[in-house]
Amino acid sequence: MKRVTAFAGSARKKHTYDATRQFLDNLRALGDVECEIVRLGECKLGVCRGCKTCFLQGEEFCPLKDDRDMLIGKMMASDGVVFATPNYTFQVSAIMKIFLDRLGFVMHRPCFHGKAFTSIVVQGFYGGGKLVKYLEFVGWGLGFSIVKGTCITALEPMVERERRKMDKALARQGTRFHQLMSKPSNPTPSLFELMAFRSGRTAVKKELDDSCRDFTYYRDKGWFDSEYFYPTRLGPPKKAVGAFFDWWADRKYRPRGQTGGSRDNGLGSGDGDAP
Repeated sequence: MKRVTAFAGSARKKHTYDATRQFLDNLRALGDVECEIVRLGECKLGVCRGCKTCFLQGEEFCPLKDDRDMLIGKMMASDGVVFATPNYTFQVSAIMKIFLDRLGFVMHRPCFHGKAFTSIVVQGFYGGGKLVKYLEFVGWGLGFSIVKGTCITALEPMVERERRKMDKALARQGTRFHQLMSKPSNPTPSLFELMAFRSGRTAVKKELDDSCRDFTYYRDKGWFDSEYFYPTRLGPPKKAVGAFFDWWADRKYRPRGQTGGSRDNGLGSGDGDAP
């Protein structure tokens, strides 16, 4: 039995919630899936303060004591995760963005490998396609395997033509998602994924030390000496490319104490303001 959890970033039980519920109903119909919808608006989530405590000391030291860990626990217990949001002012909803910001440390220390991810964006007019791509990139950064999301146009009231289009899109998406959950959990990384891992781990190894949680996490996971985040078999071409990325990153990043000031460590933390 597979478990799928959908996180809905809509403030009301309307089109985004209905589309999410329909997607999960489609999954159940395909068999051996149990599902849950978590409405983020009903959860207690504080706005990230950009203190970077989760990066440096660990997420357990975050000064915000709320439902973040409960939500992460639901993600960890799931085989598949869905992020669903309305298109508000050409961006995800405020509560969804707050949730994503609170997952910033996971972008440094991805932990959802082997789990499937997809997204649902509901809009009135246009612009939602970019949000689907954004959520896919976030899902990839968190470690998920990605199924392309769906953008649904839903004016009020929803006309029959829009309803049929939504039904077909959600059915196709559900089939792809169900198939991904049935496949081996750890796919061979692409060249881009290999480059991102090799560059990131070199930055962590050379610019940080064991006083930083990112460093100890990579060390304890064995990532400083591994081919990738998880055991995988690389063919000769990718082994050669991986070695090149190691060489390139080794020249780019300097040991701790020789960086000449604050800089982006290549893991998404920027200049110290935001995750």
